[in-house]
Amino acid sequence: MFDNLEKKQKSISVIGLGYVGLPLALAFAKKFRVIGFDINAERIALMRRNIDPSSELAPEDFAGADIHFSADPADLQQAHFHIVAVPTPVDEHKVPDLRPVFSASDLVGKALKPGDYVVYESTVYPGCTEEDCVPILEKVSGLRLGADFKIGYSPERINPGDKEHTLEKILKIVSGGDLESLTEIARVYGAVITAGVYEASSIKVAEAAKVIENTQRDLNISFMNELAIIFDRMGIDTQEVLEAAATKWNFLKFYPGLVGGHCIGVDPYYLVHKSMELGYNPQVILSGRRINDSMPAFIAQRLVQLLIQKGKNPGAAKVLVMGITFKENVADIRNSKVADLVRELMKFSVCVHITDPHASPNEVAHEYGLSLMDEPSGDYDAVLVAVGHSAYRDFTVDYFKSIMRDHPILVDLKGVYGIPAGNGILYWRL
Repeated sequence: MFDNLEKKQKSISVIGLGYVGLPLALAFAKKFRVIGFDINAERIALMRRNIDPSSELAPEDFAGADIHFSADPADLQQAHFHIVAVPTPVDEHKVPDLRPVFSASDLVGKALKPGDYVVYESTVYPGCTEEDCVPILEKVSGLRLGADFKIGYSPERINPGDKEHTLEKILKIVSGGDLESLTEIARVYGAVITAGVYEASSIKVAEAAKVIENTQRDLNISFMNELAIIFDRMGIDTQEVLEAAATKWNFLKFYPGLVGGHCIGVDPYYLVHKSMELGYNPQVILSGRRINDSMPAFIAQRLVQLLIQKGKNPGAAKVLVMGITFKENVADIRNSKVADLVRELMKFSVCVHITDPHASPNEVAHEYGLSLMDEPSGDYDAVLVAVGHSAYRDFTVDYFKSIMRDHPILVDLKGVYGIPAGNGILYWRL
């Protein structure tokens, strides 16, 4: 397979061109012939004009790429090495929503030919590729795994907004259904991943490795969030505690905060789902999830307490929330816990204004039914900096005072400012 791809006698398809699939497709297109497929024709039209709908890549990142962008499933028949990079969210009940990956499997199955490869990058629970996706491929294509086509799994490790740890610079886990497929898949990925590849012993091991990477971070952050709640009651600054503890060589330095996005706050539920399916109710993972999911309500209640402490009526208060994307310096608002925080404040009848230099007002309105302000209007009772965008980091105490009324309150969720007491502003951070 690799030799035919290298000679451009065969093509790679990447199904799903979001923040994972598009960088991957463009990286492969520097070496191979690629078909970039997405069901969203509007996104495809933008990519044909060298525009990344996710605002992660610059126009020059498209230069020199041998890629054909398409929303026509028939074009997938021209490819022989298919990579599925569609999202795997959870539904409103925190149950894995595998419809995108199953739909992608159906599309690939219709295009599958003898000798083809299918590699999944979407985050799933261990066993999903072989037990759930392969049967779809076989049923739709009429082909049989092993005898007619090969399978693999290579979990994505894209970090949105990170310009240092880019796709090519992150060690890539690869796996295959047998030794031959593992070898070929490793060669294909190794051609574009300069950091190298790690060959997992099985597809299930690779799936499990991916899902625990983010589960581990989720649990570490939940511990920090619980500490923040405890230390707040003690009147101790959590960040100062962490700085002191970090002087020990083996202390793991994590920080409290809102846990949103498509990975850390989602992936643990995939492991939970499989675990419960097997009859084991996980305790630690779910405990961490409960703490992190409860943080928007905790922060909103704390801000209301601060308003009352300063003699302000929450029902008549006006608060500015700065930032609504799920993390700093990205445009992605999906699964943003800031939206949950805003709704919690609204339960107290607080008037909330929201600004964000990266988020699309139309997307925020469509996804959450919330409106973005172009600029702060002033006369706020409190300002809550929810996301640590670079554009916010140079703001001074005087700036915050200039947009607030008497007895100003600044809530700094990311610990960006570290404003000392005694400067006429009530400062609180996690």
